[in-house]
Amino acid sequence: MIMANNLKRQFDLYASEYESKALEVLRSGWYILGNEVKEFEKEWANYIGSKYCVGLASGLDALWMSFRILDIHDGDEVIVCGNAYIACVMGITMNGATPIFVEPDEYDNMDANKIEEKITKKTKAILAVHLYGTACDMTKIMSLAKKYNLKVVEDCAQSHGNHWDGKRVGTFGDIGCFSFYPSKGCGAFGDGGCIVTDNEDLADKFRVYRNYGSRVRYENEVVGTNSRLDELQAGLLRVKLTHLDELNSERCKLADRYFIEIKNPLIVLPKIRPGADSTWHQFVVHVPNRRDDLIKYLKERDIGTIIHYPIPPHLSKAYEYLGLKKGDLPITEKYANEVLSLPMYNGMTYEEQTIVINAINDFE
Repeated sequence: MIMANNLKRQFDLYASEYESKALEVLRSGWYILGNEVKEFEKEWANYIGSKYCVGLASGLDALWMSFRILDIHDGDEVIVCGNAYIACVMGITMNGATPIFVEPDEYDNMDANKIEEKITKKTKAILAVHLYGTACDMTKIMSLAKKYNLKVVEDCAQSHGNHWDGKRVGTFGDIGCFSFYPSKGCGAFGDGGCIVTDNEDLADKFRVYRNYGSRVRYENEVVGTNSRLDELQAGLLRVKLTHLDELNSERCKLADRYFIEIKNPLIVLPKIRPGADSTWHQFVVHVPNRRDDLIKYLKERDIGTIIHYPIPPHLSKAYEYLGLKKGDLPITEKYANEVLSLPMYNGMTYEEQTIVINAINDFE
């Protein structure tokens, strides 16, 4: 069986380092907001190119806390891509704000040329989601944000280390949000997340808010939450961060081979936006009209695939209250019926990828 994603392979690459760090943390006797978190925050900020990093419990926490701390609430609108994962939208609506959806472009990310027409007097922010490991057009997005005095939050959950115009994503907007869910580029061994920012005041507010609204024990300044990256995950992330560039490089080589050797005209290969690179969190192809047939065909050959994502947020039951219906976002809905993520994971063997490529090329 060739899995769509095999996390055990990535663990095996550096198993002794992970195990050594886990024992070190367990034997330390300090498990919440200790040295591992402090050091990881410094190292991640340095890697991304931001002044500050604040470790949190998850990527979703990073999103909803960002809009909360930016004072975005009931009556406000936030622009977001229509084909994003639903957690992106939840980060907006958990604060009472309204998501305003923009269709994706040929690069599977938000079409920056369609943002301006969605801006109203209620618009307070743009959520730029760097989907599948490649960047949005941050030059255009930041230009619009400056023109209309909007906040920009970047969702970099799937983009750990890739660039726009030579600069790492997460460093363009007011806040960059990261998830360390195990399948991510720099994935933890459980849930985890963080924000990065160059704004010292924002970073301080996150540190207070994540810890029950307190910087000094029992002295609560605001009604905060419990969202702390724990010491064990921070320690393991510190190990993985030292290997992140080589992990990304390996995924790029796998992607390059897919590009060169997949020849089936029924398969539309992904496109990379000029000015961007990709860390290939997912290798997402489009299969117009035949996706379900391909999934079944590959499954019969013990090859796994995943759909990212089969139901657009605006058509989910959770967001029926927005009043949007099928046909309102035709490109988003078209993509939801076409996209398919091929097997892509660190530790994938040449032979495994050969089997996948040959099967796809033989599909009729």
